[in-house]
Amino acid sequence: MLFEFVVMIEALFSHANYVATKKVMDATMLRHQAIASNLANVETPNYKRIDLKSSFVDELRRATAGKDAAAISQMQPTLGRDLNATSPNLDGNTVQLERELMELNQNYLSHSFQAQLITGRIKHLRMAITGK
Repeated sequence: MLFEFVVMIEALFSHANYVATKKVMDATMLRHQAIASNLANVETPNYKRIDLKSSFVDELRRATAGKDAAAISQMQPTLGRDLNATSPNLDGNTVQLERELMELNQNYLSHSFQAQLITGRIKHLRMAITGK
Protein backbone atom coordinates (compact mmCIF):
# COMPACT_ATOMS: atom_id res chain seq x y z
CA MET A 1 0.00 0.00 0.00
CA LEU A 2 2.81 2.43 0.89
CA PHE A 3 4.58 1.58 -2.36
CA GLU A 4 1.41 2.33 -4.36
CA PHE A 5 1.07 5.66 -2.55
CA VAL A 6 4.67 6.63 -3.35
CA VAL A 7 4.17 5.66 -7.00
CA MET A 8 1.00 7.78 -7.12
CA ILE A 9 2.83 10.80 -5.68
CA GLU A 10 5.73 10.39 -8.10
CA ALA A 11 3.28 10.16 -11.00
CA LEU A 12 1.56 13.34 -9.87
CA PHE A 13 4.77 15.36 -9.76
CA SER A 14 6.32 13.87 -12.90
CA HIS A 15 3.25 14.37 -15.10
CA ALA A 16 4.02 16.42 -18.22
CA ASN A 17 1.50 19.15 -17.36
CA TYR A 18 2.94 19.62 -13.86
CA VAL A 19 6.52 19.71 -15.17
CA ALA A 20 5.49 22.20 -17.89
CA THR A 21 3.82 24.41 -15.29
CA LYS A 22 7.03 24.49 -13.27
CA LYS A 23 9.03 25.38 -16.41
CA VAL A 24 6.65 28.22 -17.20
CA MET A 25 7.16 29.50 -13.65
CA ASP A 26 10.92 29.35 -14.18
CA ALA A 27 10.47 31.29 -17.41
CA THR A 28 8.32 33.96 -15.76
CA MET A 29 10.93 34.45 -13.04
CA LEU A 30 13.65 34.87 -15.66
CA ARG A 31 11.43 37.14 -17.73
CA HIS A 32 10.82 39.30 -14.66
CA GLN A 33 14.58 39.79 -14.38
CA ALA A 34 14.73 40.82 -18.05
CA ILE A 35 11.89 43.30 -17.63
CA ALA A 36 13.54 44.74 -14.52
CA SER A 37 16.79 45.15 -16.46
CA ASN A 38 14.95 46.81 -19.33
CA LEU A 39 13.21 49.23 -16.96
CA ALA A 40 16.47 50.02 -15.21
CA ASN A 41 18.05 50.87 -18.57
CA VAL A 42 15.14 52.73 -20.13
CA GLU A 43 17.30 55.85 -20.56
CA THR A 44 20.64 54.18 -21.28
CA PRO A 45 21.84 55.12 -24.78
CA ASN A 46 22.19 52.15 -27.15
CA TYR A 47 20.74 49.69 -24.62
CA LYS A 48 19.05 46.80 -26.41
CA ARG A 49 15.91 45.30 -24.93
CA ILE A 50 16.23 41.71 -23.65
CA ASP A 51 13.51 39.13 -23.22
CA LEU A 52 12.92 35.43 -22.98
CA LYS A 53 14.10 33.74 -26.17
CA SER A 54 11.07 32.94 -28.30
CA SER A 55 12.56 29.55 -29.17
CA PHE A 56 11.88 28.43 -25.57
CA VAL A 57 8.16 29.07 -25.96
CA ASP A 58 8.04 27.15 -29.25
CA GLU A 59 10.03 24.23 -27.83
CA LEU A 60 7.85 24.11 -24.73
CA ARG A 61 4.69 23.99 -26.87
CA ARG A 62 6.05 21.09 -28.90
CA ALA A 63 7.24 19.15 -25.85
CA THR A 64 3.95 19.77 -24.02
CA ALA A 65 1.93 18.64 -27.04
CA GLY A 66 3.97 15.43 -27.05
CA LYS A 67 3.42 14.99 -23.29
CA ASP A 68 7.14 14.28 -22.90
CA ALA A 69 7.89 15.14 -19.26
CA ALA A 70 11.57 14.21 -19.61
CA ALA A 71 12.05 16.59 -22.54
CA ILE A 72 10.20 19.34 -20.72
CA SER A 73 12.27 18.96 -17.56
CA GLN A 74 15.51 19.28 -19.55
CA MET A 75 14.48 22.57 -21.13
CA GLN A 76 16.04 25.73 -19.78
CA PRO A 77 14.60 29.18 -20.45
CA THR A 78 17.23 31.72 -21.49
CA LEU A 79 17.34 35.41 -22.20
CA GLY A 80 18.50 37.10 -25.34
CA ARG A 81 18.34 40.37 -27.17
CA ASP A 82 14.88 41.16 -28.55
CA LEU A 83 15.58 41.32 -32.26
CA ASN A 84 12.09 42.67 -33.01
CA ALA A 85 12.46 45.71 -30.74
CA THR A 86 13.06 48.98 -32.52
CA SER A 87 14.34 52.25 -31.18
CA PRO A 88 11.63 54.92 -30.94
CA ASN A 89 14.29 57.56 -30.25
CA LEU A 90 17.58 58.61 -31.81
CA ASP A 91 19.63 57.33 -28.85
CA GLY A 92 19.50 53.70 -30.04
CA ASN A 93 17.70 52.43 -26.92
CA THR A 94 15.04 49.86 -27.86
CA VAL A 95 13.15 49.90 -24.52
CA GLN A 96 9.66 51.40 -24.51
CA LEU A 97 8.47 52.17 -20.97
CA GLU A 98 4.76 51.55 -21.62
CA ARG A 99 5.46 48.20 -23.26
CA GLU A 100 7.67 47.08 -20.39
CA LEU A 101 5.01 47.99 -17.83
CA MET A 102 2.41 46.04 -19.81
CA GLU A 103 4.78 43.07 -20.12
CA LEU A 104 5.47 43.24 -16.38
CA ASN A 105 1.75 43.06 -15.64
CA GLN A 106 1.19 40.16 -18.05
CA ASN A 107 4.19 38.31 -16.63
CA TYR A 108 2.86 38.76 -13.09
CA LEU A 109 -0.54 37.38 -14.10
CA SER A 110 1.06 34.39 -15.80
CA HIS A 111 3.22 33.64 -12.76
CA SER A 112 0.22 33.94 -10.43
CA PHE A 113 -1.84 31.59 -12.59
CA GLN A 114 0.94 28.97 -12.71
CA ALA A 115 1.36 29.24 -8.93
CA GLN A 116 -2.35 28.60 -8.47
CA LEU A 117 -2.14 25.50 -10.68
CA ILE A 118 0.70 24.08 -8.62
CA THR A 119 -1.00 25.00 -5.35
CA GLY A 120 -4.15 23.24 -6.53
CA ARG A 121 -2.21 20.03 -7.18
CA ILE A 122 -0.67 20.15 -3.74
CA LYS A 123 -4.09 20.81 -2.14
CA HIS A 124 -5.51 17.75 -3.87
CA LEU A 125 -2.63 15.67 -2.58
CA ARG A 126 -3.12 17.01 0.95
CA MET A 127 -6.84 16.22 0.76
CA ALA A 128 -6.07 12.69 -0.39
CA ILE A 129 -3.64 12.16 2.46
CA THR A 130 -5.75 13.68 5.24
CA GLY A 131 -9.16 12.68 3.88
CA LYS A 132 -10.44 16.23 4.30
